[in-house]
Amino acid sequence: MNEPDTSINAARAEKRIALTGFMGVGKTSVARHLANMLRCERLDLDSLIEINEQRRIVEIIDADGEAVYRSIETENLKQALGKTSVRILSLGGGAWTVAENRELIRASGLTSVWLESSFDHCWNNIRFSKKERPLARNKAAAKKLFDARQEFYCLADWHFIVKPDLTSFDVARQIREEVFS
Repeated sequence: MNEPDTSINAARAEKRIALTGFMGVGKTSVARHLANMLRCERLDLDSLIEINEQRRIVEIIDADGEAVYRSIETENLKQALGKTSVRILSLGGGAWTVAENRELIRASGLTSVWLESSFDHCWNNIRFSKKERPLARNKAAAKKLFDARQEFYCLADWHFIVKPDLTSFDVARQIREEVFS
């Protein structure tokens, strides 16, 4: 009689992912639902940065510039990746565009998951969000950034299309079924 391969089940139980995608796509919400479904720990990189820096991201970028912010982001990513109990990591919209960050994520054994949606869907969420987006203060700036980042997002291991009629719970369930099964 064949015994079940417990190493495969153990690997699935320990799988760790990093959610990437454009701002407003729903990375934080999907991560929250997914962590609840899997009964595991999650971490939002933007929140970690704001806690560690004791400033909001908009304040860091406005005061110090995007280049300084990206450096701070990478240092906080290293800290987040060291928290091995965290199985779901949601990245900021630009974190995945930095080659060093992609390498750190891969070297830490995380599976990258791109949440893709249309610009109009993301922009609608950005417009109605309470969170200030310093790199997308107007539609033209957001669209330019959206277009520029697509070439990086497509480097992720998995790709999920977020349609406007899907809730963040629906997307989390789809990721659980496809990535964690």
